[in-house]
Amino acid sequence: MSISSTGSSPSSRRNSFQNDAFIDEKDMIDSITNTEMGCLSIVVLGASGDLAKKKTFPALFNLFRQGFLQSNEVHIFGYARTKLSDDDLRERIRGYLIKGALPENLEILSDFLKLIKYVSGGYDSAEGFLSLNKEISEHELAKNSYGSSRRLFYLALPPSVYPSVCKMIKSYCMNQAVPTGWTRIVVEKPFGKDLASAEELSAQLGELFDEPQLYRIDHYLGKELVQNLLVLRFANRLFLPLWNRDNIDNIQIVFREDFGTEGRGGYFDEYGIIRDIIQNHLLQVLCLVAMEKPVSLRPEHIRDEKVKVLQSVLPINYDEVVLGQYEGYTDDPTVSKDSNTPTFATMILRIHNERWEGVPFIMKAGKALNSRKAEIRVQFKDVPGDIFKCKKQGRNEFVIRLQPKEAMYMKLTVKKPGLDMSTIQSELDLSYGQRYQEVQIPEAYERLILDTIRGDQQHFVRRDELRAAWEIFTPLLHDIEDGKVKPVPYKPGSRGPPEADELAAKAGYVQTHGYIWIPPTL
Repeated sequence: MSISSTGSSPSSRRNSFQNDAFIDEKDMIDSITNTEMGCLSIVVLGASGDLAKKKTFPALFNLFRQGFLQSNEVHIFGYARTKLSDDDLRERIRGYLIKGALPENLEILSDFLKLIKYVSGGYDSAEGFLSLNKEISEHELAKNSYGSSRRLFYLALPPSVYPSVCKMIKSYCMNQAVPTGWTRIVVEKPFGKDLASAEELSAQLGELFDEPQLYRIDHYLGKELVQNLLVLRFANRLFLPLWNRDNIDNIQIVFREDFGTEGRGGYFDEYGIIRDIIQNHLLQVLCLVAMEKPVSLRPEHIRDEKVKVLQSVLPINYDEVVLGQYEGYTDDPTVSKDSNTPTFATMILRIHNERWEGVPFIMKAGKALNSRKAEIRVQFKDVPGDIFKCKKQGRNEFVIRLQPKEAMYMKLTVKKPGLDMSTIQSELDLSYGQRYQEVQIPEAYERLILDTIRGDQQHFVRRDELRAAWEIFTPLLHDIEDGKVKPVPYKPGSRGPPEADELAAKAGYVQTHGYIWIPPTL
């Protein structure tokens, strides 16, 4: 955008900038509007699988129930190898849609199920995808919007079949008349197992589709509290001067589950806790916590800043890694008896830039622990010249509870009520269940599918972002597979290996003893 020439006046330059900015914003609005016009065909590939039944179809139903998908525009196609009729698929997913549904929603559910058709075929079958294209085209012609039709393909499938499925889509199912229409592909994680496999998969898909057509989904980016991070950081003056190495001692990003692999042992043993949770979910959270303010809320500007963070992460120091495997993990018949796969990991990531130099990011994830939660803990440095001598009670912490019971609270030191001048830890608390009683927090998949329809890639992983993430973890993952780094055993229902708490303490984290956050009740 050209703002000025040497001969222009300040006022003309200002007017030129304002006009260009207005045109730019108008073009963006027109672009979004155009992408939401015309009939919409949503194709769920892997329609008979667990992911589709438990996540994809319920998300589509909730979007329909809330009016984001209109029955006069949308049609939903299930595609899988299993031989089913339309009614068979509808009955398979009905139970997952009806859970928690209010009586008034049952009629809406019936209307939604009528929108679903099923096509059976192989994932490398030209015949199957020709049949799928025929069904989609008939829907588009019936809606008389062939020239502005939109096709969304959701791959609820294992990554091993992505290349063959995408070749079939490209060959037989693309939207051919595209003055205002589009074809978009949503791919689920895990996207590769290391840098080489991820790059190979990216190259294969990149030969078929342009980057704006690919939506690499990480459902954590759709969570309400994760989406709130940018607003918290950049819309509140309170945090702007504090969010740096001068005030923050350490940051913990934690994911804990109180159950083990539970029937997923064979799948999990192939990937492990680092690939399953840390390399994608927790690393995405780290990016939003650590990134600089983008120049705008445009998706590319936000993703540019996330990539800069990843490129600034130093190589992992193995002295700052603790891996664990819960006792009884290898009792699962689908898991190798001599498996070296970690079910728990704590590691320190360090960001080499002006804002975060010296601040440890403590990443922790584990299964079969003593609680279930995901949260961010921003721990501030001690108060200099502590006249109240309350350091032992704990530091100020800003805690963002991602799940369950979404909340944000600030741990503060306050005067204990009474006649004595003594202090106690308390909190300023925003608990979503209490504060927003009339608001139903949307599921992550609802938000991300809607973003895909709208063409907003802000909450999806870009190719260079994926590459930078794998560059951080690939050396460690290879050494685990080669047996050079081994997990230590820990008891199910514990906090994990004691060595993990020792590592966090060594990194500077000060645990608050005697304080427990209690979610407020109505």
